[in-house]
Amino acid sequence: MLGFARRARDAGLNPTYESFPVLLMKCSKREFILIFQGFSRYCLTSKFRFFFFFVLFCLITRSLPYLAPIHAWDIAQDQDSIEFHDRDGLPLGTILTRDSQHTAVVPLEQISPHFLHAILAAEDSRFYQHGALDSIAIGRALSEAIEAKHLVSGASTITMQLARMLENPEGNIAIIKIREIWLSWRLVAGMNKNEILIAYINRLPMGGNIYGVEAASRTYFGIPAKDLTLAQGSILASIPNDPNNLNPYHNFTALKKRQKYVLNRMVREKNITSEQAEKAEKAEKEEILLLPRKQGIIAAPHFLFWLASQLPPNHPTQIKTTINRALQKFVETQVQQTINNLASHNVHHGAALVINNHTGEILAYIGSPDYFNETNMGRNDGIQALRQPGSTLKPFLYELALEKKVIKPNSILADVPTYYAIPGAKIYHPTNYNEENFLGPVRVRIALANSLNIPAVKVLEKVGVDHFLTRLRNLGFSHLSQSAEYYGLGLTLGSGEVSLWELAKAYRILANQGKVTPLVTILNENCDAKSTDINQKKGENFCVNRSSSVMAENQIDTPTTWALITDILSDAHARAQEFGVNSVLVLPFPTAVKTGTSSDFRDTWTIGFSSDYTVATWVGNFNGDRMNKVSGVMGAAPLWNRIMLHLHQEKEPDKFREPKGLVKRPICAISGLRPTPDCPSVVQEYLDPNDLSNYEKSTASLSLPSEYKEWLSRQNQVNFTPKKLQIVFPQNDDYFVINNQDKNQIELKVTGVNNTSIEWFLNGEKLDNTRLNTVFWQMKPGEWTLEVKAGKMTDKVKFQVEIAENKPRKRGFSLTGSSH
Repeated sequence: MLGFARRARDAGLNPTYESFPVLLMKCSKREFILIFQGFSRYCLTSKFRFFFFFVLFCLITRSLPYLAPIHAWDIAQDQDSIEFHDRDGLPLGTILTRDSQHTAVVPLEQISPHFLHAILAAEDSRFYQHGALDSIAIGRALSEAIEAKHLVSGASTITMQLARMLENPEGNIAIIKIREIWLSWRLVAGMNKNEILIAYINRLPMGGNIYGVEAASRTYFGIPAKDLTLAQGSILASIPNDPNNLNPYHNFTALKKRQKYVLNRMVREKNITSEQAEKAEKAEKEEILLLPRKQGIIAAPHFLFWLASQLPPNHPTQIKTTINRALQKFVETQVQQTINNLASHNVHHGAALVINNHTGEILAYIGSPDYFNETNMGRNDGIQALRQPGSTLKPFLYELALEKKVIKPNSILADVPTYYAIPGAKIYHPTNYNEENFLGPVRVRIALANSLNIPAVKVLEKVGVDHFLTRLRNLGFSHLSQSAEYYGLGLTLGSGEVSLWELAKAYRILANQGKVTPLVTILNENCDAKSTDINQKKGENFCVNRSSSVMAENQIDTPTTWALITDILSDAHARAQEFGVNSVLVLPFPTAVKTGTSSDFRDTWTIGFSSDYTVATWVGNFNGDRMNKVSGVMGAAPLWNRIMLHLHQEKEPDKFREPKGLVKRPICAISGLRPTPDCPSVVQEYLDPNDLSNYEKSTASLSLPSEYKEWLSRQNQVNFTPKKLQIVFPQNDDYFVINNQDKNQIELKVTGVNNTSIEWFLNGEKLDNTRLNTVFWQMKPGEWTLEVKAGKMTDKVKFQVEIAENKPRKRGFSLTGSSH
């Protein structure tokens, strides 16, 4: 063993058990055999057999890491920072890494000695004297723990901390420590001390999403790490001990207390004198003045971090984006102002996206009111976050239905109480935004413009949820990944989750009449007109061919139906029923717009476009809290309005193209057919030329089918008079439960006659004879047949009345969908 120690010293190694594997590798074959034979003869006596096998096991275990060493190049970090500029070359900011972590990598010689001494003194003062583990620190920690009966201090070396940063293992504490030690041994096997130290320093958590001393120095003080003073270096070396609670922007007082500890450690290690420590601790405020929390970013932080995460490994270090910095600043101010205006309604967050329709370029991207307001979840990106879209998907449903000829522009849809029996679930009873405010027979234009839920569900039932889901995915809604059964008929009311990015992209397709091209985020002068953004595989010149987009162009290129949807969404008079004619959705130039409100007022959306721009806005709360009765037209619409006005303040957009190939004709608003003198309301609507012959032959009938009976029963009066006598309440097979002790009156009601004598019969006995359309009747238990007669017209229904005692009530539930 003395020979082993001598050999170790000659090789420049400390004669410890950790250097034994290295010494063996430097021995010649003959020396290795002699050492092994001598050691075996000494240990293979019965007295030392157990000791021999124990030592042999330890040596084998300790030697294994040298079979799988970790080298510096194995854990090398991306050293390129990325400088972003707007479309005019103005700086947007510098991201020091490709992901959401703010990092910069520098070599050891570019770091101030003040920081190096401080971090070693604070974290591992014997770093250069021990191996992967520090036996002295382990002994001290065990001794303190035994004396205090709880863990007082740790014994993790810098190497062990680096191992934890690289792997961050989870599970049982014993398993975690074993894996940490194993990885530390592998690091020592493949890297020297300086390589381990710089890998550690470049990964140090420095508060928030800042990692490494270089990024921290630039962020907090605006200088490179090589220029750090003793005061600044000791401040930064204090943060890694508890980066969440020692963040300079949040708890500077606690950080100064930790700095004092670090400086005292530096004095003990004789890195500095007591006088220097005292001076650094009491450094002038100017020396440690923190920069504003912009982290090197001038504008569009959400966009920059998102874009950086999309870049390929071989990205350029300077990138010219499509962002218009002046517009970005304006929209950001408007988002902040909107949130301030709605604060009393429990509204705290908003987002906005502006797209050039002609080029697909992103001009403004605001993910939250203030990215740097961490206490208000400012880093959340409302552009990419998934939320329920409310009614904003309805235009794409109606376009698909028109394209497949499931409905026609002059179709009449029933906005009446409707119930769906879903296997394995309770009754599905969608309602409108105003719950019980049903409009009865409505045109397609009115149903979509006023965002009526019942007609939309009926159209989806005809189209098929699976077909609509496929269309949405083709439009770019990739997050709608569940099955059609999962979403059900509520898909058109917002039962799935989508992002504002996906909505804006789809509405731009609508603005371009079904033409699908990708969105563009990067401008490159070397790219030609067929190249697009970073969302596809890059070539050497950082360009992409547009043909590789989500869908091939013209695959959904049916411009007539897309233009018809645009015409409906731009029709202020069509949406007047719900929004009025002077709402914030009405602008002094042509725009098409749709709002959405998710269930319980958790999200409000407004997405609309002119011929030049698409603007998408969202207002809500990132944590999902309910807003106080804030609908789309109240929340996101004013923000959309101000952005649109700003975009067109110098030049008004062109008018939208009329639906090519369609012709306008007068139709009856009740029947959708050629009007007759009895029609109470005549409007102009587009028709397919192929339907003109049927249009000329048709005559409008004002008689409504049976699905309108319940709706008719709720109307005090209707603005049209069907020519057929109908009992609208009760309806056939209705079932009533009464309390025997109460007076239970119901209103028997008919329609189809005015100022005509009506005879009422119950089970053949005459109840009344009146010119009124209603008669009140005191309900009694039994099975009843109601018959009414007016001249030659007659109608009859059967219903049942039971006493409530021991009678189970029919149960169901109401799912209130979104609207507006």
